[in-house]
Amino acid sequence: MSRADGMAAINLEMPDRVPRTEYSAEGHWPLVSKVTGIPVTEDSPPELRSRASAAFRRAWNYDFNWSIRIHNQIFGDKRTTMGHAKYASGGVDFDTEVHMLYEDPEDALSFDPWELYGPINHQAEVAAFNQHYAANAAADPDAVAMTGIYTTCMSGLIEVFGWDTMLCAAGIDAAGFGEVTNRYCDWMAQYFRALADSDAPVVMIHDDIVWTSGAFFHPDWYRKYIFPNYRKMFAPVIESGKKILYTSDGTFTEFVDDIAACGVNGFVMEPTTDMAYIAEKYGKTHAFVGNADTRVLLLGTRQDIEAEVKRCMDIGKKCPGFFMAVGNHIPANTPVENALIYQEAYLKHARR
Repeated sequence: MSRADGMAAINLEMPDRVPRTEYSAEGHWPLVSKVTGIPVTEDSPPELRSRASAAFRRAWNYDFNWSIRIHNQIFGDKRTTMGHAKYASGGVDFDTEVHMLYEDPEDALSFDPWELYGPINHQAEVAAFNQHYAANAAADPDAVAMTGIYTTCMSGLIEVFGWDTMLCAAGIDAAGFGEVTNRYCDWMAQYFRALADSDAPVVMIHDDIVWTSGAFFHPDWYRKYIFPNYRKMFAPVIESGKKILYTSDGTFTEFVDDIAACGVNGFVMEPTTDMAYIAEKYGKTHAFVGNADTRVLLLGTRQDIEAEVKRCMDIGKKCPGFFMAVGNHIPANTPVENALIYQEAYLKHARR
């Protein structure tokens, strides 16, 4: 691990080694056990799992750790629950609970977060961000630590309404749902002001604005209701001098320029977003993280995996802010041997 290399890349100072991060790999317990020699499973005590994950991150040289603090906990029980498929090792995240906050999409158009959730305590939220950041820094002192927000705009609306209600409400009245979005972002801006006043020099802003196939609303709607709100929410964070890394799942290639114009300092992406476009247009001005395809690790040969790492390195290595990562996680069903081949390929190509 190297906080120095991670910060150098975020600051566009071209470290000698291409830094890296990963997602979920530190919870792939057979892989963690193989790499660290620590016998650990999903049933191990939390302290052991935490220690093994930290040892894995050190062994695999994570230069920053993706982390957010604000998720759906801010809505309490006044949100939709959509259940969860098996993803984590042992299927411990499987959930069949489904509950709709608004059964009628037309009712969703009257949503007022100020009325439903009320104002936050600014100083308490600043302190909570600082505590989260400090805990992350203490857990991995030689990697870039951060705190951040997951439910920025679209991801928050998905958490509140669920997919069915959200898409139906927007289909019934696109402008009306745009006003819902404005009200939501006006409320969320409280958290961004608290984030701006926190100690963290690097923050993660997450918002799943697209599917793998791209935008699920008309692009004009995003440009009227999403990105103007981003600019307002991000402004105090930018003014504080923090570096903003932005994450969206799916394919956001068509919105890269819009997101860049909102003042972010880096992009975190899945494999379907065009990293070559980002490298060509923003490779000297922005950091970016990605974007090897986890499906290659899941199903590919050694040659396939090495070629996928080389593809990413060929795109990013010439750019000062490039971080290597598997863009859509290394989940628990990834063969351990394939993950190790990926690590070998990274080490082979990491030096500039």
